[in-house]
Amino acid sequence: MELSAKGQQLVSLYEQMVRDGYDRTDGIKVDVAFSDFELRVYRPQLQELMAKFAVRTVLDYGSGGSDWQAKGFDDSGQSAIEYFSLENAYKYDPGRQLDERQKVDCVVSFDVLEHIFINDVPTVLRDLFSYAENLIILNVACYAAAAMLPNGENAHVTVRSADWWKGMVDSISIEYPQVSVLMITSAGWRQSSAGPVWRPQSWLDGEPFVVP
Repeated sequence: MELSAKGQQLVSLYEQMVRDGYDRTDGIKVDVAFSDFELRVYRPQLQELMAKFAVRTVLDYGSGGSDWQAKGFDDSGQSAIEYFSLENAYKYDPGRQLDERQKVDCVVSFDVLEHIFINDVPTVLRDLFSYAENLIILNVACYAAAAMLPNGENAHVTVRSADWWKGMVDSISIEYPQVSVLMITSAGWRQSSAGPVWRPQSWLDGEPFVVP
């Protein structure tokens, strides 16, 4: 995957934020950047979906500080790997020079795409889709972040509507018709909405020309 020059500059800024922390729009300094395990909030719904698709391997695309091995992912003290009954969870985060990208049953990407320079969004989506055998789970924030880039701009560099993101993902998903997709969009902090799971192959197999 080759990002644009501006995309590469953004990666350098994210590396700086991981190393040095970052400032928020409210003036607070955050010393440990991108440390939340964002997927944790959705764990009951995702557990059911992963079980339905018999997911055994996961790639966390843009993983941040998420630790799939650490105990305490759920109230019983399990790790995320144990909770989802996984064999392995791999991570990719260029801001941390972490690259375990490989083919897996399911690719998850939470609060990542809005950090991508707009010209690079199709490139990143194609890269993300290329590692999924069966399922992709996306969460995209559609609002400005509290975090600021080191240059003073908002860390959510591509803020677009949920419909815009759905159209963008639709246009890439048709290139990978066998992969099912769940897309969650957030209008604000902890204000999320999930659409139905779709699989472009079903559009090809069905009789109607109109796809909702």
